[in-house]
Amino acid sequence: MTEPSLGTALVTGALSGIDAICADRLATCGHDLIPVARNEARLSAVSERLTNETGRAVNGLPADLGNTAEPAKVEATLPGDPSITMLVNNAAVPGFVARGASTIINIASVVGNAAERLNGVFGATKAFVLALSHCLQHELGDKGIRIQAVLPGATATDLWETAGLHYRNLPGSIVVSAEDMVDAALIGLDQGERVTIPPRHDGADWTGFAAPRRAVSQHFGCAVPAPRYGPSARAQH
Repeated sequence: MTEPSLGTALVTGALSGIDAICADRLATCGHDLIPVARNEARLSAVSERLTNETGRAVNGLPADLGNTAEPAKVEATLPGDPSITMLVNNAAVPGFVARGASTIINIASVVGNAAERLNGVFGATKAFVLALSHCLQHELGDKGIRIQAVLPGATATDLWETAGLHYRNLPGSIVVSAEDMVDAALIGLDQGERVTIPPRHDGADWTGFAAPRRAVSQHFGCAVPAPRYGPSARAQH
């Protein structure tokens, strides 16, 4: 007999890489699924496989999120299905606020903290995802919505090959399997982490980095510029 559902998880990009494994793990641990991907035939096959293997209800939603008109299909699904309690990667928030208790997992990257270390657009985009997660935590924390930002390091997915560099060309000591990364992220979620960095073994590193950032941000407001920007500073140059 199938156990009662833990709620429905909507997972974008669910046919490959981290998101595909995340969908698999969530179904295995008791969530029904709405996987989202642009390849309808593959989406149907994956949905059927997960249903057969886990006994969960898996109803694929075909959508190409690279097409500017398509994300609206995902956004429209959330308010109409109160069973959805988890969203992986694509934050369409209003439907979650209305139901009061849910989880959003945003997949960022360690380069979100060092955008200059990799492709600039990728790093800057992941920096946005991390910043968005901080904002959502601040705005929605008292509304019963958990926000987790996951910052993977180098992960063995086809993303690398698509970008022109296979992960096998990277030092083996820095590449984590996608399965291990997802398992670590979900354990971090269970432990209540707001930011989960699977490859960072010393968790205090992040605390030591994040706390000063929050502290210095409290001193950004002043009615006059700092003295170093005053007329006397110009005269010295």
